[in-house]
Amino acid sequence: MDARLYAVATQRNRAPILDVLRRVLPASGTLLEIASGTGEHAVWLAAQLPGLVFQPSDPSPAHRASIAAWMASSGLANLREPLALDVTTADWEKSAGIERDLAAILCINLIHIAPWAAALGLLRGAGAALGAGRLLYLYGPYRRGGEHTAPSNAAFDRSLRAQHPGWGVRDLEAVVTAAEGAGFALEEVAQMPANNLSVILRRRAAIG
Repeated sequence: MDARLYAVATQRNRAPILDVLRRVLPASGTLLEIASGTGEHAVWLAAQLPGLVFQPSDPSPAHRASIAAWMASSGLANLREPLALDVTTADWEKSAGIERDLAAILCINLIHIAPWAAALGLLRGAGAALGAGRLLYLYGPYRRGGEHTAPSNAAFDRSLRAQHPGWGVRDLEAVVTAAEGAGFALEEVAQMPANNLSVILRRRAAIG
């Protein structure tokens, strides 16, 4: 039985995401992907960026099985077995298997399809895991200045909150403020397809 899962949006957004990552990522190193979902992004990006090692993760056993199946079918040497990570768990960044000198952390389409505690846990753990100058890349829809950036995002927000009261499109300013509290500086916000944003955060050097 083929355990691979498919997400329609992956085909639409993976090339624009790659364009941004090629600009901001180093040529080599290990990238931890949080909430890898089906695993399609990890496999495709690993194939396009062969100098980097991709470490996918997901709290869902079904998603980890899908990631492993995609990995097996790809034959890629720069893709590691998925880790069982839940960013709402305290000290998740200390889990066995996480590289001690990560080049970057990627998180695509998590913050709005999870409670706010997941965003805070992601930012706190990423701040603890990444060294100075390292990158945290976030992708997804956001509100700006308290307003949705498109009617389709407003409709998406309503559908998310109908599924779970703790879900929803977040205010970019709130995410950036929380990231700054975790030791990051906002480097860039890039407009992406379907009214999504790439949010690029850089870990600041520790003081003292």
